[in-house]
Amino acid sequence: MKKIYALNGSPRNNGNTADILRHALAGAESAGAEVELINLGKLNFSGCRSCFTCKLKDGESYGKCALKDDLSDILDKLRYADGIIMGSPVYFSAETGLFRNCLERLFFPLLEYSDPPRSLAPGKVEMAFVYTMNIPENAIAEYGYKEHLEKTLSFAQLIFNSRDPEILYVYDTFQFSDYSKYVSGLFDPAHKAEVRKKIFPLDQKKAFDLGKRLALK
Repeated sequence: MKKIYALNGSPRNNGNTADILRHALAGAESAGAEVELINLGKLNFSGCRSCFTCKLKDGESYGKCALKDDLSDILDKLRYADGIIMGSPVYFSAETGLFRNCLERLFFPLLEYSDPPRSLAPGKVEMAFVYTMNIPENAIAEYGYKEHLEKTLSFAQLIFNSRDPEILYVYDTFQFSDYSKYVSGLFDPAHKAEVRKKIFPLDQKKAFDLGKRLALK
């Protein structure tokens, strides 16, 4: 049975990103995979410390992150996963710090500084990415979101030999249950509610299908 993990890079355990990831895992489970959601916001960990212990010749931690914290055991599981779905809201045109810290710790130890660089991963891991954002789809070109976010795909292909890793973008998300309680004049609450009602269920279905495809690769 394949094992598929979803990593929630949002500080909220029950927000838009977590919701979409749960639907992706439901899709993977429908295809017979064993699934697990990991909320990074619940863990105490840091990004790469640039200690280079993972690059030390004949070192005990060669190819593995030497840091010991809440992420350590999870990294060991991810190395041997069949699939990983990484999700993040987009803050200031980029992924969250939680997402990046996890990505550094997962990818960097597995990147061998040979010429050409090669992967130390024990096997192939299929990957997909989910990004949720507050802005509408027609605004992402202005901020260059895709150009930045899609760079990660090349590393997924190099590190885990992932075949054509997918990205699901979820736009115009519903941030507050009651917009009247927050300073949010930039947004139209009626429009946000309409998107939540009519468009977000379609995004949930896209996530389900993504997870199913990942499990069937």
